[in-house]
Amino acid sequence: MLKKIITVSLISIILVSCVTSPLGRNQLNVMPADQMSTMGVEAFTQMKQEIPIETSSKINNYVNCIADALIQVSDNETEWEVVVFKDDSANAFALPGGKIGVHTGLLDIAENQHQLAAVIGHEIAHVLANHSNERVSQEFMLSQGLALVQAISSSTQSPMGQQLMGLLGIGAQYGIMLPYSRTHESEADEMGLYFMAKAGFKPQESVKLWQNMSAGNDSQPPEFASTHPSHDTRIAKLNQAMGQAENLYKQAANKPNCR
Repeated sequence: MLKKIITVSLISIILVSCVTSPLGRNQLNVMPADQMSTMGVEAFTQMKQEIPIETSSKINNYVNCIADALIQVSDNETEWEVVVFKDDSANAFALPGGKIGVHTGLLDIAENQHQLAAVIGHEIAHVLANHSNERVSQEFMLSQGLALVQAISSSTQSPMGQQLMGLLGIGAQYGIMLPYSRTHESEADEMGLYFMAKAGFKPQESVKLWQNMSAGNDSQPPEFASTHPSHDTRIAKLNQAMGQAENLYKQAANKPNCR
């Protein structure tokens, strides 16, 4: 009986939560959008309290100039907040609820406005494609799936039962969770490429950005065990989408001059 209840519940959740990403990929989004936004806003507020914020008007104007151009072509409904954090890591992020964070260390890797636009466009794409919701939903369904196995297994404490649960854990990590994460990254790369091109930033600079990233990272793990595609894979997929991006760039109404 318990098996039937859990199975029916999981199927019902899947049926009502299936949506389509902006690039046409099927997604599972279980969490309400407003709850995801609340989580994003709370996390961002905490970051602003714990991480030093860059106060240089020159740096902030530069980053905001790029972000504003991307926001105009990607999403006109969300009120975005952009904060530059004093952090040496070459990183940026965006959270549900319209929050964008850029680390000062990224400004050393992204050599110009076009390369920084590639990163910020990528992070905006994560939010607009509901990747955070999908990630949380995947983890929820995974935990429920493991609970189902535990419920129907006669003896998960037996050597065979423990082996089964161990294999499911490994299989979930390398067979379910990480490939989805690489899918998210590739999707955000492509969407971000189109955003930067539509905003008037040179799409070819996205490839140069990842070449810079590759030159500065000699310890990247093997792709099969990484949550991100390899730099070579990202560059190859960006080049595949470059024709459409170049057309969007030619049609862009404005060519920003952020400095």
